[in-house]
Amino acid sequence: MEEVSVLKVRVRFSKKGSMKFIGHLDVMRYFQKALRRAEIDVAYTEGFNPHMIMSFASPLGIGLTSDAEYMDIELKTPISSQEAIERLNQVGTEEMSVTGFVCVPEGKANKAMTLVAAADYSLRFRKGHEPDADWKSGLPSFFAQEQILVMKKTKRSEKEVDIRPLVYKWGLKEDTLFLKLAAGSVANLKPELVMDTYLNTQSVSCDPFAYEINRCEIYADVGSDGVRDLKSLYALGEIIL
Repeated sequence: MEEVSVLKVRVRFSKKGSMKFIGHLDVMRYFQKALRRAEIDVAYTEGFNPHMIMSFASPLGIGLTSDAEYMDIELKTPISSQEAIERLNQVGTEEMSVTGFVCVPEGKANKAMTLVAAADYSLRFRKGHEPDADWKSGLPSFFAQEQILVMKKTKRSEKEVDIRPLVYKWGLKEDTLFLKLAAGSVANLKPELVMDTYLNTQSVSCDPFAYEINRCEIYADVGSDGVRDLKSLYALGEIIL
């Protein structure tokens, strides 16, 4: 039987508004329906129970919004990036908007889920949940530390971990904290853990649901010899004309 050639595609989408409350499995179901309704010819697995070939870079936690989530699919019939984006957005919701559709190289090493090495986040306090005390002035000295030790819980025990090497960059603009953090299967740091740790050092308290967190971008590390070189997952692909 002649093998059908497929085109590997990376889809970038945002997740906003009420869609931040749906979990990863519901996001998968959403795109399975959207791809069928948009009549995009996606490849399926073989066997008695075929399903769409799709994988996601790094599932977003419930309650977080995002500007750049990524899904890899395989196409049996090529389609231009512009047309695919238009079709998917016509059948979908504005709160889950497709913003990119690029061709990426074949191979397991190029899967979005295995490439993830870092992510950008913005964090601010929800209106009415800001701390009463000053929470900004101590940030420079906090991130200037050589070590930031936290207790991390595992299923069996607790252990002390230095999270400072996992904070690649930080910045503050008005009332929003920007963080570039390690992400992926090798090392993963959540922005809320960074902020919780910082506020504890300042003896500043806030309620557990005080943060508004948005994931701005996800990166792969294309560096070599121990030199980090982060590029967005989208930048690794090419527009389909």
